[in-house]
Amino acid sequence: MNYSQSIQNLFKPFAIGNTTLANRIVMAPMTRQFSPEGVPGPDVAAYYRRRAENGVGLIVTEGTVINHSDSSNQVNVPHFYGEAALNGWANVVAAVHEVGGRIIPQIWHMGAQGHVGDYSELDIAAIVQAFAQAAFEAKRLGFDGIELHGAHGYLIDQFFWEKTNPRTDSYGGDMVARIRFAVEVIEACRHAVGLEFPIVLRFSQWKQTDFTAKLAATPALLERFLTPLSDAGVDIFHCSTRRFWEPEFEGSNLNLAGWTKKLTGKPTITVGSVGLDNDFTSHFTEGKSAKNTKIGGLIERLDREEFDLVAVGRALMVDPAWVNKIRDGRTAELVPFTSESVRTLH
Repeated sequence: MNYSQSIQNLFKPFAIGNTTLANRIVMAPMTRQFSPEGVPGPDVAAYYRRRAENGVGLIVTEGTVINHSDSSNQVNVPHFYGEAALNGWANVVAAVHEVGGRIIPQIWHMGAQGHVGDYSELDIAAIVQAFAQAAFEAKRLGFDGIELHGAHGYLIDQFFWEKTNPRTDSYGGDMVARIRFAVEVIEACRHAVGLEFPIVLRFSQWKQTDFTAKLAATPALLERFLTPLSDAGVDIFHCSTRRFWEPEFEGSNLNLAGWTKKLTGKPTITVGSVGLDNDFTSHFTEGKSAKNTKIGGLIERLDREEFDLVAVGRALMVDPAWVNKIRDGRTAELVPFTSESVRTLH
């Protein structure tokens, strides 16, 4: 199959819950900090609308923080609570739906200021309820699902990792115990939204402080990690890696999304420097920009059904029309990512 024929698989519809996506391309969540006092304004709505009207199958918003006292340490990240912020998000949903797009919020708690051992069980119960309330509000506002941020060293991920979870009660100890908090969050969100409303969980092996870290060093351990989360009600796993083309374990070419789909049977989203020539962390660590690259290897993996959806970050941040340009073969028109891109809502 030649490239022009094969790329059409990227543009096949995909059903999640009661929603059908026009294609397999997802806008990855990217923190933007353009919501003063936590309220997304008309510029945020226009930013997401531009991606929707240019062919993105599913938009995952930037991280939006739940209603908890230490859920955020950044001033201008959006809230997912309070009348003003929720009205702002209602306007975002309306703008995206008006042009036929689909959108889900990424629901977020940035993490404990010390470590998760500082939380009492009453604290944990309150945080679980705050996640559930955010999920309820997402459905009320007309979003097409939710994504729970369980990656990159933020709160849910802090419970996953033994280095950040020293608890000796039922929320700490072995891997299964450390998953309990996430299971409770997922179950509470499922109860809040019902059976047909999609729940996506983003997780990662790597940490922001250790790019080589692995929560699960073998496929067997990964299965042990994923099974309780899948059983709790996750519909889709968003598998965060720095470079989608790298194999997750020795002896197999499958990446993290490929292994996750194989082990759980659930749909997966792959992500990690799609369409660019370097991984996203190099922007922060080395100040690098990124050039556009061909996506033939990505298409080949999609053809093999290793994963179901493809999340694109920086390429979509800088170029709202990236999807349509890829579809139409207008690769010479793609806009390269530069560090200036993060300073505007283009």
